[in-house]
Amino acid sequence: MSDKPIPPRPGQGAVAARLAEILRVDHAGEMAAVQIYRGQRAVLGGSKGHERISGQLAEMEGHEAVHLARFDALLTDHGVRPTAMTPVWRLAAFALGAGTALLGEKAAHACTEAVEDVIEQHYAGQVAELKGREPALAAELSKFRDEELAHRDHAVAEGAREAPGYPILAAVIRAGCKAAIKISEKL
Repeated sequence: MSDKPIPPRPGQGAVAARLAEILRVDHAGEMAAVQIYRGQRAVLGGSKGHERISGQLAEMEGHEAVHLARFDALLTDHGVRPTAMTPVWRLAAFALGAGTALLGEKAAHACTEAVEDVIEQHYAGQVAELKGREPALAAELSKFRDEELAHRDHAVAEGAREAPGYPILAAVIRAGCKAAIKISEKL
């Protein structure tokens, strides 16, 4: 996604419709992030020798849970429904988390890096778009973006790019995230 702001759509109700898309997709993304970390912790959390990463995953899951709670409130405040894909995304995200954890710690970190890379760009575009018409929301999204960047940077520092098959793994995860974003905006 580009950092260029998307111009407001013409027509009555267009701004509200776009805000609904933003809230719906961001809610879906934060819900999926929580599920990814839960899936990773389900595999690595009880394993001997994985106490360090388990604690890191729990901490990042906590950050995502705060974001999710905020989007739950925003959906309610604005009368926006969550994506119809929620049950699918919940299952897919948990499976992605568990699957990457089964490949090892570096693959789990590669998953975080790939997801957060897409989300950072996604939030940057939304912040640019909303600055003028929803400055408070733009500021919140900017804060969330900074936290997602910290997760990405942590994953890189922990060896994400050393994961087996990293280029393919990261590319598939990024493509899946981008597709989920487009679908969640509309459904």
